[in-house]
Amino acid sequence: MGAMELSSDLLMPRRKTRRIHVGDVAIGGGAPISVQSMTTTKTADVEGTLAQIYALAAAGADIVRCTCNEEAAAEGLARIVPRSPVPIVADIHFHYEMALAALEAGVHGLRLNPGNLRKESEIKLVASEAKDRGVPIRVGVNAGSLHPDLYKKHGGATPEALVESAKMELAYFEDVGFTDVKISVKASSVALMIAAYRLASETFDHPLHLGVTEAGPPPAGLLKGTAGIGTLLAEGIGDTIRYSLTADPVEEARAGRQLLEALGLRERKGLDLIACPSCGRAQVDVIAVAKEAQAALEDRNLPIQVAVMGCVVNGPGEARSADLGIAAGKHKGHLFIQGKIVRVVPESEMVDALVAEAERLVAEGVDARLAAADASAEAEAEADRAALLDEKGVDPNASEVRVDRIRRRVGAAERTGRPADAAHDA
Repeated sequence: MGAMELSSDLLMPRRKTRRIHVGDVAIGGGAPISVQSMTTTKTADVEGTLAQIYALAAAGADIVRCTCNEEAAAEGLARIVPRSPVPIVADIHFHYEMALAALEAGVHGLRLNPGNLRKESEIKLVASEAKDRGVPIRVGVNAGSLHPDLYKKHGGATPEALVESAKMELAYFEDVGFTDVKISVKASSVALMIAAYRLASETFDHPLHLGVTEAGPPPAGLLKGTAGIGTLLAEGIGDTIRYSLTADPVEEARAGRQLLEALGLRERKGLDLIACPSCGRAQVDVIAVAKEAQAALEDRNLPIQVAVMGCVVNGPGEARSADLGIAAGKHKGHLFIQGKIVRVVPESEMVDALVAEAERLVAEGVDARLAAADASAEAEAEADRAALLDEKGVDPNASEVRVDRIRRRVGAAERTGRPADAAHDA
């Protein structure tokens, strides 16, 4: 028996839940516990947000949440989703129009806070459209933003108040036949959070997303998050997790992965390989190249992050947080270290060159390998970028079609007197 099997078998058995899917990530029903985090960039900043998403994926995030609080954010999501290496969940604040716009953008999931979006008709409309598209919703209850009636009824933010909030939302969903749901009942108080999730686990068979909200900066935030999340995981409660830190979100993803590994709930990995989902600009079979690279590298147990990207136009920039990567373009492979192109090789040699560079990088270090870069590689990569843009255009994923639908939908909502202005939901 391996260490992972031994340690996880010593914990309480995992609670049985329904299974849902956020993109290609299975949640609940015995699926591996997933790590989530949230971007801190403006979602309208497409390149900056994608760079952070890739950094989060490299640090261990399985799913990433982005705010969708205004039309520009929804338009950003339309451009981000097809280029993201992991499923994207849209965080909706006070306006149902933004949930509808996020669905138009192609997101893989929504997060709704019942304390903020309260109108029954609007909630049911969002659930109906999510159902039609096969998009799950997280009912994200927060102790700091419960409906005033629940505070009054329960005498404050109690475990019962949090669970009742989730029940009310589920009742609206059930009225339209929507059941593709996961639930969170977060609080900044660790003790309240633990009690609320224990009650939720007895009340619902939906997957539960764990987190201590507004935990603050490390090290205190890490301690609070670990105390709450770790306690529940040891009791068999929880299907996804997120550390909510006042810090670089990469620290959240890294902490989540490390906690799961420490409890034996996720396998330890030396190599961390990430890959883009491919798109209209990719000129190689990204999935096949990624699988070949994974097979070639995993037995070497190299402690590095490696990215396999479909095109040289965006790849090196999006995956600049990775130690090493390779991007395809014009029948060539463009090797890069922390976003800097260091060598160009024939397409047929992409994986071999990646493996060789990975071994040198571990043996010699980043500075030495950057110093050994081919001086002409950057210029060749730039020429290939220009050629690909000329051949495939600037919008190979047809993101602008989604953007146009978002603008028409949000514009129609505004004409009926429902402004979709920016709002913040902590």
